[in-house]
Amino acid sequence: MSKKDIKSMTYGELCDIMKQSGVPAFRAKQLFSWLYKVESFDEMTNLPKDMRAYLNENFYIPRITAEQKLVSKLDGTTKYLFSFEDGEMIETIVMKYKHGNSVCISSQVGCRMGCSFCASTMGGLVRNLTAGEMLAQYEYVNRDTEGGVSNIVIMGIGEPLDNFDNLVRFLKNINDENGLNMSHRHISVSTSGICERIRELADMKLQITLSVSLHAPNDEKRSRLMPVNRKYGYDELLAACDYYTSKTNKRISYEYTLIAGVNDSISDALTLASVMKDRLAHVNLIPVNEVKGKEQKASNAKRVKDFAEVLTSKGINATVRRTLGSDINASCGQLRRNHKEKVGEENVLR
Repeated sequence: MSKKDIKSMTYGELCDIMKQSGVPAFRAKQLFSWLYKVESFDEMTNLPKDMRAYLNENFYIPRITAEQKLVSKLDGTTKYLFSFEDGEMIETIVMKYKHGNSVCISSQVGCRMGCSFCASTMGGLVRNLTAGEMLAQYEYVNRDTEGGVSNIVIMGIGEPLDNFDNLVRFLKNINDENGLNMSHRHISVSTSGICERIRELADMKLQITLSVSLHAPNDEKRSRLMPVNRKYGYDELLAACDYYTSKTNKRISYEYTLIAGVNDSISDALTLASVMKDRLAHVNLIPVNEVKGKEQKASNAKRVKDFAEVLTSKGINATVRRTLGSDINASCGQLRRNHKEKVGEENVLR
């Protein structure tokens, strides 16, 4: 029988396992706490040797290794290329703000959403990350970052709602008072718009912030940019978002990547303003990160400013995201892709 990822288990599941194994209940609490401090069972010094032997035989703690670490000379943004024990790689980014440090973690190795402007989706989906592997990213950078990390954004490589069960486990475990006890108010989850999962998340009434990758003012343009829109149309997505706000009473952050000549006209801005009118929403405008192998170019500074002013003049809460880590290609997917290309070239040369 293969070993199980113990860091992905909830506190309740660990309690059940301990009970079935005849281990005193208080050991489950000790074990759960240890999981966020160490990388091996042998480091859990207050657990009996026979219990540690049992854990080593039946479970594993997912480990990650930093293959690369890049630090921006412009703003201190830090980008990690992490590898897992199976050799697969993802990226994690730490962004520094006045209010504290935020970490952007990945939820999948690769992505199958196929968004036309995104580096993460090139090569498709390899596999889902476990809840434990998602937690491992946070723990590593929290230890490695001066002042620690106070906020988590699940907006790295992958579509979080396409890995829904592991996402929910991650959210439950990181919030558990017996472990890290992080408030959901400090966590944002991004999605390209998997409608039934947005509704499931709404019914859970968590206090997370939901970020929806909209990127277009209408159905036709969104379908060209984002294949997911061909399954869940524009109106269906907005209906799911409205359901989410009705259930949680929380504002949704709509992400809108500005691509020169594609979705950045004044007409686009006016259409988007009419879409956002009367919605509990914030529009986050993001000049597209230019990716090698893709033809999209970022809107110029004046067009970004004009687009934002149209929205605000219509009473829409809108801001332009500050560009961070531009000297280290801080948008997700590029470092992983560059590494794979380099390895591929080296294999050819051999």
